[in-house]
Amino acid sequence: MSAHLQREIDLLKKSLLSLCALVEDQVQRAVHAVLERDEALAREVEERDKEIDRREVEVEEECLRVLALHQPVATDLRLIVSALKITNDLERIGDMAVNVARKVHGLIGEPLAELNFDLAGMGQKTQAMLRKSIDALVNADAALAEKVCAEDDEVDTLKHAARAEFEERIRQHPDKVKSYLKLMAVVRNLERIADQATNIAEDVVYLAQGRIIRHGEMG
Repeated sequence: MSAHLQREIDLLKKSLLSLCALVEDQVQRAVHAVLERDEALAREVEERDKEIDRREVEVEEECLRVLALHQPVATDLRLIVSALKITNDLERIGDMAVNVARKVHGLIGEPLAELNFDLAGMGQKTQAMLRKSIDALVNADAALAEKVCAEDDEVDTLKHAARAEFEERIRQHPDKVKSYLKLMAVVRNLERIADQATNIAEDVVYLAQGRIIRHGEMG
């Protein structure tokens, strides 16, 4: 690898990891905003989404520039391909974090919706999956990435449990239907964030080992 290409690759990695950190922080803030009904924090999440969009475009442009100028092969090519896919996943996670944050506005002033379902726990599980997928990316750790893929079923199970409780709660407390529908939307977006974290993990396996996997087709 030429020294110039190495510098370009190093800059690309730095930009990608910076975007990862920003998106991870957005998800954490969005979940906290919902749990605390913090409208000011929710607005911050919404406002910061433009920064994620801007950085996604920058990383994509860096990838395309390296492809055009250096025509990388082998591991370097896998990195570029993975980075293009991962930045798209990260941008979508950013959008879902905004979706979660926006639900705060509809919860303000509504009756408190009681739940047996552990919404905070689901938020923590989703954030943990995202954090592990990013750690796997940083270390090109295929084993950790495959663990993330395996955990996606747990989040799916949590979503189904939540839906069942929400439906029952709405029948019992129709006066709180708005709150329950907003919280159900939060659960759906958390599940989708977990799906995107799984996509990132799958891309890490490709980056580290050159294997193309789909969730449930590992090994």
